[in-house]
Amino acid sequence: MSTYPWAAALTNLWISAVVVVAIFAAALLVAVTVRKGRHDGIDVVWGGGFAIVAIVTVIVSAGSGDDWRRWLITALTVVWGLRLAIHIGRRNHGKPEDPRYVAIIKRAKGNPLLHIVRKVYLPQAVILWVVSLPVQLGQYGFADGALSVLVTVLGVLSWVVGFTFETVGDAQLAAFMADPSNKGQVMDRGLWRYTRHPNYFGDAAVWWGLTSLALHHGAGLIGLISAALMTWLLAKGTGAKLLESSIGRRRPGYVEYVQRTSGFIPLPPRKSIAKGSS
Repeated sequence: MSTYPWAAALTNLWISAVVVVAIFAAALLVAVTVRKGRHDGIDVVWGGGFAIVAIVTVIVSAGSGDDWRRWLITALTVVWGLRLAIHIGRRNHGKPEDPRYVAIIKRAKGNPLLHIVRKVYLPQAVILWVVSLPVQLGQYGFADGALSVLVTVLGVLSWVVGFTFETVGDAQLAAFMADPSNKGQVMDRGLWRYTRHPNYFGDAAVWWGLTSLALHHGAGLIGLISAALMTWLLAKGTGAKLLESSIGRRRPGYVEYVQRTSGFIPLPPRKSIAKGSS
């Protein structure tokens, strides 16, 4: 295994940091000027930001890594990021501002704009850069042998599983929500029968796959922090936990759904727990 080109990779990291800052600064400018203080566009920027970082990296890393691996990582990241951005954009179109951002602004004790920058834009920019580390580091370094083949196969398989779960899960939920007869009901069909969050599980699997692709060299172990962070955010942080904090009050039957359905990893549904049982 060849020596890892740390100097080139570190240069890439500070370039990507500048790019991420520029992306979120542009998103803030659009939110304030074009969208008149509406900030849910940052959810679209999230997926698109990863795609941009991958493209920047494949350009900057030319000659510093295996071409096929560089383009594979870039392609998988761009496909995932653009799909997510387009899906969220379509989902939010024609709807009022996301209640989360309305609540954040209402809690502001000083300047509302500075408050949402500190609470939303800055944290998301930092998290995006950290989570994208395997996408960046994975495009550097040359490798051959069984290890390279193994991590590539495992990485692609994990990405395919994850991308399938989130794409199919989002499509199933969209079809369910589009049917007026399902208003106020709990989506417990298709993939949602086996996990309450197939889209979040899919995102996590995608990032474990991309992290695996970076393990052709020991430097890729740094990416394990990124995959773990993304998984925690989806399962316990701003993803599933935040979503479920109020949904039980809005949808009858959700408590029973929680009792029988896995919260994250897809599993066969449990038998319903009778009321009053311990």
